[in-house]
Amino acid sequence: MESKEAVVSVDDLERALNIADLEALAAEALPRLAYDYYRSGSHDELTLRENAAAFGRLKLRYRVMVDVSRRDLSTRALGAAIAAPLIVAPTAFHRMACPEGELATARAAGAEGSIMILSTLSNTAVEAVVEAATGPVWFQLYIYRDRAATRALVQRAEAAGVEALVLTVDAPLLGTRERDVRNRFHLPEGLRVENMTAAGMGRLEERAGESGLAAYVAELLDPALTWADLEWLASISRLPVIVKGIVRGDDAARAVDHGAAGVVVSNHGGRQLDTSVATIDALPEVVEALSDRVVGAGQRPLILLDGGVRRGTDVLKAVALGASAVLVGRPVLWGLAVAGEQGARRALQILRGELDLAMALAGAPRVEDITADLVVR
Repeated sequence: MESKEAVVSVDDLERALNIADLEALAAEALPRLAYDYYRSGSHDELTLRENAAAFGRLKLRYRVMVDVSRRDLSTRALGAAIAAPLIVAPTAFHRMACPEGELATARAAGAEGSIMILSTLSNTAVEAVVEAATGPVWFQLYIYRDRAATRALVQRAEAAGVEALVLTVDAPLLGTRERDVRNRFHLPEGLRVENMTAAGMGRLEERAGESGLAAYVAELLDPALTWADLEWLASISRLPVIVKGIVRGDDAARAVDHGAAGVVVSNHGGRQLDTSVATIDALPEVVEALSDRVVGAGQRPLILLDGGVRRGTDVLKAVALGASAVLVGRPVLWGLAVAGEQGARRALQILRGELDLAMALAGAPRVEDITADLVVR
């Protein structure tokens, strides 16, 4: 399979008014195997849809007669200044979307004042991505059965200059993504899991009757992880560790108690256990569970959220309910597929622009003014 290369003018890109417009353009640009991989959820895709639908059930009690002539969307995450509470989520295989892949994504994130979280399963080595980046890069980690290879990967990421580790904990096995099974998902010719090539784990090939990625995960990743493994990871690196894949308050508390600097409320974009709770519905319980916890030098644990964020009002609601920022994955991939770096930037610009307007109309000129009383369930 060869990737299509979309030819989109600046005017065409600007006419993409929202993330749905970008996805429609991406659907035309991408081969079916790649598009289905990026967009799919597990089994009936109920959680995939529910992540977005749950935001729509939350209503906003906006304030009036507030001076919103100037807005400030800036905030911080683990000490890093970001232009808005938007972070690029870890997603795999960006070179299926455009030839420059993760290099284009890293440049786009930096240009828009965001953080990029690079996936273990990237098509570009971590060293090259950090070198290309103009903003902070964090590294998402899967723990392999081969602990020596995992340790070497952590050391590589740290030496390259990443500023945090994001440990994914909700994928002991891969959820059944039926679109990928039908397509017999595999990496196209010339693409590899670059970060694992040196360890002999870079190939992801076609498998008869199944997803090649599901087979890769079942054979190579460790399904026996416990909280002791989080302590192990924290012990072998000086970097802060954020645990991604939390939907319960008790698990959030355990993560912090075992060395995490924060959590990502996430159900893997609806790609793991179908009928899982929507992340925006899970967020309040996690916030409550961590309300009395401290990490590091007396800091509050970082709480992030991903899943279903498609509008600026979604970002507003997540921040109001206690998230410091949201992660966006598929929207960036749609932009990347349409116009590479410029398309990825457009995705972030759309969401930031919508958030800016939502803050003005809600009477919240600064991020710290986005409080829980704005949201009604």
